[in-house]
Amino acid sequence: MSTQLDRIVSLCKRRGFIFPSSEIYGGLGATYDYGPLGVELKRNVRERWWRAVVYAHDNVVGLDAAIFMHPKVWKASGHVDAFHDPLVDDKVSKRRYKADQLIEHHIEKLRQRGKPARADAVQCRLVAALHADDMPKALHAIIMEEQIRAPDSGAFDWTEVRQFNMMFETHAGAVASGDSRIYLRPETAQGIFVNAFSVRDAARLQVPFGIAQVGKAFRNEIVARQFIFRMREFEQMEMQFFVKPGSQQTWYETWKKWRWQWHLGNGVPEKRLRWHVHEKPAHYADAAEDIQYRFPIGWREVEGIHSRTDFDLARHQEYSGKKMQVYEQSTKESYIPYVVETSAGLDRTILMLLCEAYREEEVGGARRVVMGFAPAVAPIKAAVLPLIRRGDMPVIARKINEGLRATCNTFYDERGSVGRRYRRMDEAGTPICVTVDGQTLEDGTVTVRDRDTLLQERIPADNVLLYVSRVVNAAGPAL
Repeated sequence: MSTQLDRIVSLCKRRGFIFPSSEIYGGLGATYDYGPLGVELKRNVRERWWRAVVYAHDNVVGLDAAIFMHPKVWKASGHVDAFHDPLVDDKVSKRRYKADQLIEHHIEKLRQRGKPARADAVQCRLVAALHADDMPKALHAIIMEEQIRAPDSGAFDWTEVRQFNMMFETHAGAVASGDSRIYLRPETAQGIFVNAFSVRDAARLQVPFGIAQVGKAFRNEIVARQFIFRMREFEQMEMQFFVKPGSQQTWYETWKKWRWQWHLGNGVPEKRLRWHVHEKPAHYADAAEDIQYRFPIGWREVEGIHSRTDFDLARHQEYSGKKMQVYEQSTKESYIPYVVETSAGLDRTILMLLCEAYREEEVGGARRVVMGFAPAVAPIKAAVLPLIRRGDMPVIARKINEGLRATCNTFYDERGSVGRRYRRMDEAGTPICVTVDGQTLEDGTVTVRDRDTLLQERIPADNVLLYVSRVVNAAGPAL
């Protein structure tokens, strides 16, 4: 990991954003627990997504499908036969890597070294390899001919590239047998597809309509590193939008625009985002692009927008024998709807916001660490601090805090010097600190301090709720 990412990981543990899972037992690779601040950050992002995708549209509704599904679901979707990653082992370090990502990183390095022509040539070979009949062999040939070395050991001693299925298997019932095999879902989308017509009928929806879901998914990632970017248990925010065949490209472009604006609204600058066209779209897709963010580890995907055609519904119609067609009264025609999908990784979005928020400054000769979250997603919206712990100041401060907590998450802190309390709130990303001091007892005003500018002003204590609400809602609507 990069030095900056190391510092972010350290702060996450120290301040209670994210902890290694089962740490008292030595931890479990690629699994993490969200602490008090992390839970609030995650909740804010999840709810902001839900408002933008569901509440902002009168033809999109929600669903919460089960994690366990009938095993035929995954046979129909193609996951049983085709959900594989091309992996290669470094014989020296014994570490395993995704072969296509090794080549992509090699291409990035060539561009950074001022060799665009060679980078383009390797890029063309990568695209051809991903479409080759024997993809592992083609990818291995590129690695060997380009003499790509292992990132960790620097060695050039690779195994052959092999395909690994990434689904977790388990068994339902008392006896483990072939008939009892089921899977932990590797994506949330299939729960939407198999329930699509039940939801449509219950909600009285007509094409076009969408179904949104936020939930856990599980993948047996062999290469699971880089903090919470790639985990075996993760959370997805997905929406499947069902449209009439022929209109999918228009809706695809529309949802691309809406989803881009959502990330900007979370406080991510446009210069640190980009679109990335899939070199090898899934076989069922007629268009696929990712929104990528420039992490300390390089450009990586945070959300995918895909035009999935009618593949999923057609396959479930074939395997289940249930009709997956709609009848359009106005045109007297039946068709299987096409699907436009938006699929964002909640954990990756959290990591993006952590990376974007983290900064170090020097103030008055002292180092200040700040998590500059947009107020709308900040875990704590305001901190209330009595200057001293005695007398009437704590009484007034607690009353202000109680009034704020009715509408947002706040933190009351009366321990230590007010300067140290400010610093703790800076690390938590709290946009506003409200200080009750001696002047409060005289004229009923308090000091409000801005996290980013460090400017302080006095306002009536009765106006604190309105002041904090204006700061929190300054980012505008969810879209």
